[in-house]
Order: sequence, then C-alpha cells, then structure tokens
Amino acid sequence: MQTHYLIVGASHAALSALHAIRMADSEKDVTVVTRDQNLPYSPTVLPYVVSGRSAPERVHLRDENYFSELKVNFRRGAAVQNVNASGNTVRLADGEEIAFAKLLLATGAAPALPAIPGLTDVRFHVLRTLADAVALRNVLPKTQRALVLGGGLIGMHAAENLSKGGAEVTVVEMQPHVLSGYFDADASGIIEKVFAAKGVKLIMGNRVAAVAAAGEGCHATLADGSRIDADLLLVAAGVSPVMDFLAGSGIETDRGILVDDWMRTSAGNVWAAGDVAQARGFFDSGKIINGILPDAVGQGRIAGMAMAGDAGAKPYKGGVPLNTYAFFGQHAVSVGVQEGALDAAGLEVQKQLDAERAQYLKIVLKEGRLAGIFGINSAFDPGIMWELILRRTDLSDVKQAFLDSPQKTARVLMSKTWR
Repeated sequence: MQTHYLIVGASHAALSALHAIRMADSEKDVTVVTRDQNLPYSPTVLPYVVSGRSAPERVHLRDENYFSELKVNFRRGAAVQNVNASGNTVRLADGEEIAFAKLLLATGAAPALPAIPGLTDVRFHVLRTLADAVALRNVLPKTQRALVLGGGLIGMHAAENLSKGGAEVTVVEMQPHVLSGYFDADASGIIEKVFAAKGVKLIMGNRVAAVAAAGEGCHATLADGSRIDADLLLVAAGVSPVMDFLAGSGIETDRGILVDDWMRTSAGNVWAAGDVAQARGFFDSGKIINGILPDAVGQGRIAGMAMAGDAGAKPYKGGVPLNTYAFFGQHAVSVGVQEGALDAAGLEVQKQLDAERAQYLKIVLKEGRLAGIFGINSAFDPGIMWELILRRTDLSDVKQAFLDSPQKTARVLMSKTWR
C-alpha cells in the first residue's frame, strides 16, 4: 500500500495534524492507522468511563463519517512493528508494508510497569485505554479492597472512583506527598485530607517491594515490611512513550522521540507529536515530554502544517505544564512550574493557604512575568494563565492587582492586548 501522508495514532495530536493537513492539502492521500480497536477517544475521559458517568460508546472524538468526508483511509487495530525512515516505509504487525512520503508518529504513551518481584504473576489493572477503563469499571461492583500503586493523576482518579464504588482503598506512593509533579506539600496536604475524610488510606514515602497471588486477589509487601491484602491491584506508576517500533530506524530518541520546533525528527520525512514527542521546554533549553492535551493539539497542528507546507505555520514555543484535577467535588489547577525549577534571581512567590476551607493559591513570578500558578478551589482560568506564560506577558505594571485578583487582571490584559 502507498500513501502520501501516513499518521500513526488517532488521539488529539493525530487528529489536530490531520485537520491541519486537510486545511492546506485537500487532495493527497492520507492514511491514519491506530493500534486501538476503537474510534478515536481522549485518555482524559477514561476516569469517567470507570465511574459510569460516561458510556464507552459515547466518548469518541470522531466517527467513521468524519474520515470518509475528509477522504482519509482510517484503519483500527493496525499496530506498527517497525519504521524504515530512509526507505519511506512502515511495517505493520500483520506484515503489511505501507509506503509513505511523509510520516507523523503520534503513538502516545503506555503504562510504565515498575520492576516489582511477582507483579507479572498476579492479576492487575492499568488505566490508559478505553479497554482498560471498561475492564476496571466491570470489576468495581465486586471489589471490596483495592490497592493503587501511585499517587499521580491516574492513581488518584482511580482511587476516588474505587472508593465511591464502595471499596476500601489504599494508595501507596513513593514520594512524600500525592501529585508531587503538580503541587507542593501544602496543596497536596489539602487533597490528602479530603481523600482521608472519604476513607481512602494514603501511604506516602513508601513503596511496594513484592506482590504475590492470594486467591483471586493479591497481597503486597511494602518496603517497611508491612503487608496489604487486596482484591484488586491497579498499577498507576506513570507512563512511557510508545516508540519500541523505532529500533533500527535511525530516528533519534531519548526519553521520547526528539523533535525540533516544527516537530520534525532527525529523519527529514518524519514528524512526531503528543505524548511520544520530546520537544523544547519553555523555561530552559532542555527537551521535555509535556504530556498534556493542549500541547498534543498544538504540536499536532504544527506538525500537520509543516508536513503540508502551510506557509502560516509557526514554530513551537516550548512546553508549559497545565493540568486540571477534579476530586470529590473539589477543583485543583496547576499551570507552569514551581519556584524550585527556576533560578532564584528575580523570583517572587505569593502563597495563600486556608486548609480548613480547602482553599489554596500560589503565584510564581519570574522577572515580572508569570512562571506558575497553582490553586485549589481558586477561581482562575487555566487557559488564560497558560497563555500569559507562553506570551511572556510583562506583569510589572499590574503586579499587585494580579496578585490580589489574578483572574480579573488577566482578563483585562487579555481584552487589551490579545488580538
């Protein structure tokens, strides 16, 4: 088979690239292949599938008609086995070979499995695909004791849903507090207090040293020697970019696929975007994996425009973290970086904490510009704050007003300067 544009993957980065390609080139052949058996969906919806709030058949981002209308050959259940960049071919797991002129790799990430003795011998769950979410939802009604490995976003979402389903839930996290990649100890302390009040047991600064089967469930031994018995084991210890198929391809990789500011890889005819891409960070020259939805969309758009030769394409500005997190009726937002990630020169930090009312707000300024803003039950628009950082907006003249009322001040700035 031969196609001009080949896109591997079918979530946000891939769909954004596809749209950008078709805006600039309505005629050349486009083929989209995905290893998933489902129509495109967002990983962000998976916790709601687990809870039953969203039906699996109603979470798709696009349907078959969308691809037909764009004259796109869309193929599900088609996993890539290897890439020959110099030969302009991709080989699928079933042996089929696809020749391409331009290739986008938007393969996303897969759960990272820690090297725990006994883990591969017990039944455990992960949460990265729609099939994972359905499997976890189906076992909820018969789960009495659940053990979650990892206190990141996936683990905490799962712990909440398991608790709401009536299970006795224990979360084990190696870091001293939950969600350490997004919040400091004070903010995490509010989240931990809410979970504890709902009956979720949080074990911080510890790890599972070994697991063993126990009937239909398992028992886990922690590093401190204590033991936890569970009917259900969920591994939520992070994710890793899916790029094993690049072995021998010559495409440069590090923790992800290395790309330039146009999302082009070391191979001139291959691009990468989304959770698999390692691109320039915003705050320094190092390359990072910024696995968030807005970046997946933005990177996909840049890649698609570059692939199609769109003159309106603009280079990538760099990765700025942005995460929103809802838990037990509360709301938390993390935009940008903590002060510890920045040089102390020109650094200003303001923090407001009311643990009793579960309210928290921290603003990090660097040389008069916003570098990070973090809130729990605080009213501000994360998208506007993200843009303030990306645009390097100078807040010097309105600094006090911004510190007093970041949302109101940011909206005024937006109305005056964003055209």
